[in-house]
Amino acid sequence: MIRVRFAPSPTGSPHIGNIRTAIFDWLYARHTGGKFVLRIEDTDQARYVEGALEEMMNDLRWMGMQWDEGPEVGGDFGPYFQSERLDIYHKYAGELIAAGKAYKCYCTSERLTEMREAQQAAGKTTGYDRRCRSLSEAELESSGKPYVVRFAMPESGTSSYQDVVRGSELSFDNSLQDDFVMLKSDGFPTYNFASVVDDHLMEISHVFRGEEYISSMPKYIYLYEALGWEQPVWVHVPLILGPDKSKLSKRHGAVNFSSYIGEGYLPEAMINFLALLGWSDSGDKDLYTIDELVERFDISGIINHPAIFDSSKLLWMNGVYIRQKSIDELLALCLPYLQEVGLVPENPDEPTLTYTKKVLALIHDRLKLLSEAPEMSEFFFKDDLTFEQKGVDKWLAKPETPAVLEHVAERIESLGDWSVEAIEATVREAGVEAGAEGGKVIHPVRVSVTGRTTGPGLFETMEALGREKVVQRLRNAAGRA
Repeated sequence: MIRVRFAPSPTGSPHIGNIRTAIFDWLYARHTGGKFVLRIEDTDQARYVEGALEEMMNDLRWMGMQWDEGPEVGGDFGPYFQSERLDIYHKYAGELIAAGKAYKCYCTSERLTEMREAQQAAGKTTGYDRRCRSLSEAELESSGKPYVVRFAMPESGTSSYQDVVRGSELSFDNSLQDDFVMLKSDGFPTYNFASVVDDHLMEISHVFRGEEYISSMPKYIYLYEALGWEQPVWVHVPLILGPDKSKLSKRHGAVNFSSYIGEGYLPEAMINFLALLGWSDSGDKDLYTIDELVERFDISGIINHPAIFDSSKLLWMNGVYIRQKSIDELLALCLPYLQEVGLVPENPDEPTLTYTKKVLALIHDRLKLLSEAPEMSEFFFKDDLTFEQKGVDKWLAKPETPAVLEHVAERIESLGDWSVEAIEATVREAGVEAGAEGGKVIHPVRVSVTGRTTGPGLFETMEALGREKVVQRLRNAAGRA
């Protein structure tokens, strides 16, 4: 069975790269009928951030990416927290020490600092000088100091592996490799050691991870060899860069993943967009349903060059998915944003919900983010309008405007049929009668009833606002002008 794992560290908020890897894991598991395992690599106690684990799990659930094994779910290969597996790591570290493939290192942090400084002064590559590797067990034990356990890497030759994404064999010079730490002095394992042990014991078949880990491959090659285990399939996914080809950062719009949720992106948009950051099914298609992604996703489609994060494309894509929502769905999605700023009460009655749906229908095609709903619809809910200065200067400040608005208000007030068609006909007729045809009446009326120069259809807006509110706003604007 295909078994993949997403193994985050709870040291901060998940970012785009983390979640993209999780999406690849999840899609491949669903595509193959395999298992998606969530494992928490919480061995870096010093960097642990309270709430980071819960945030990450909430992000996955928000996208509908429920894990098959892991925290709150269980499974046959637990525990799924590395901090609860320390005895396992110590067992295998002990076996490697007994076999002469690992050793205890008693070097102090002061000695290591001096060693690195001397190497730098001599123009050498910094790395552990293997001093403790040549000492006898008796010499090591006599120090009585805390120790770490290091893996004894080969000092010559090359190591290589078949890169499934690049379709070629990659080789490394062993003389450039370091005797890396497997167990720290606090008894916790390092990432490199713990992930190998866990991937084997949890029967992980494919390891999806960023291509920045390729340089660490010699460690994994020799750890698997030393333990006598078969390696998984290594799937190194491409880096994500900004449009300027530099490392993705906040200036490119990249923030922690939960911020995208807060801004009002939809899960289907995020999965669609992130799945295409490093994968393609050889077509020129941009929009995929989640079912289509599951059906088509395969390792052969993963690209071997950096993916470019285009925030404008993500925003466009989100707008497409918003427009596919029904008005009832849109109401459920936007209501929290409207309630947060007090435009809609916490427990709205049925007439309020009906009116809110009518408002949302008018801005539906303009929304690209759910969080835009309050700003776009504010004038529908508030009695006190905030006027755009450019609208005031261009339309309301004209000397003829008060008379035009007053005449439109009189005609509107006596209108029997309060339909979009009747409102439009009446406003245009009133404009002609007041000597302000077409845009000369339309624009002042729009600014008067919305406070803005642009927005949803004017006559649909007036119909939704209702006769009383429209007439009042026209007369208020006439007085203001």
